[in-house]
Amino acid sequence: MTEYLFTSEAVSEGHPDKVADAISDAILDAYLSQDPSARVACETLVTTNKVVLAGEFRSTATVDAEAVVRKAIADIGYTNGIEADFDAPTVPIENLLHGQAAEIAQGVDAGDRESEGAGDQGLMFGYACNETEELMPAALHYCQRILKNLADRRKAGDTRLSPDAKTQLTLSYNDAGQPTGVHTALLSHQHSADASQDELRTLFQEVMAEELPAGWVTDATRILVNPTGSFVNGGPATDTGLTGRKIIVDTYGGAARHGGGAFSGKDPTKVDRSAAYAARWLAKNVVAAGLADRCEIQLCYAIGVPEPLAVYVTTFGTAKGVSEEQLSQALQQVADLTPRGLRNHLGLTKAVYQRTAAYGHFGRTPTADGHFSWEKTDLVDALKAAVQQPQAQTA
Repeated sequence: MTEYLFTSEAVSEGHPDKVADAISDAILDAYLSQDPSARVACETLVTTNKVVLAGEFRSTATVDAEAVVRKAIADIGYTNGIEADFDAPTVPIENLLHGQAAEIAQGVDAGDRESEGAGDQGLMFGYACNETEELMPAALHYCQRILKNLADRRKAGDTRLSPDAKTQLTLSYNDAGQPTGVHTALLSHQHSADASQDELRTLFQEVMAEELPAGWVTDATRILVNPTGSFVNGGPATDTGLTGRKIIVDTYGGAARHGGGAFSGKDPTKVDRSAAYAARWLAKNVVAAGLADRCEIQLCYAIGVPEPLAVYVTTFGTAKGVSEEQLSQALQQVADLTPRGLRNHLGLTKAVYQRTAAYGHFGRTPTADGHFSWEKTDLVDALKAAVQQPQAQTA
């Protein structure tokens, strides 16, 4: 292409859908912290003065769901009367979680097989590109960083800011497909009644200067802050939120395809989540190994069947000295893509999920205690060796 524009958006942890995601993942972590083999599928609805939990579980753990929910809401910042109709200590909570159906359990459990099957059918995509050091699409990556910066300021004591927020970046790209600057920057941020639009605009510009590459914001950049006016009341008190409604925000901001499955509240036997993490892990390692500038991977599974039905790789014409067929074969050679293999290698039975509920599941920094393990580039050497094997045998 010639020069073009591309846009992504992100939402903060105080957005109603993200509040629901955080609650669902907090419930999941509460079960996994006591029982690493717990099966959980927790859906959450949040609305004016109400939280509803629904879904299924199978576990030996004893979880005080109400306490978990109230802490998750307080951690986001809806406490001390910021929103009277959605306050952590007082919001009514209805718990409709129930036991997992036996027919689902028998399809997933290993039984007489060497490994348990996938928790459902489905297709999952993973993506990586060289637009940022984190190998993420730039527009979404910087949207997430801007919102995280603002949240850190709020939690550090900036009383002008309240939890609910959205941002959107339209970036300019050159004919080589690399981002070169910000065409339009948009922020809608809940705020205190005494905060002015000029204050918020100045704050937005300060944060962009901290988070965006130098020179990306110029005099020609269009900057929009709360374009409809004031935004004092927000969060679930004014808008309903549901688990799993921000799947594009959670992944690649529209820069890559999406299989359709949401993540939050699902234990790692659900390949909607674990295989999407694995596909990102594989794609990131391909790009990190220098085998392509862009890589998208599709995995697909059938319920009760351990091995993926197919592994599809495309590099959009950016592969370097290797075919996509070679990459597909090499990835299956160096990684165990069964649900058990993914859980074991990536440590997915740990209570590591609540942190993923806001600011993106991908492009984050892996930690020593297991958070964001799918962001490791630990397959680079094995991949380089694997793609060379057919050539060596031919010679």
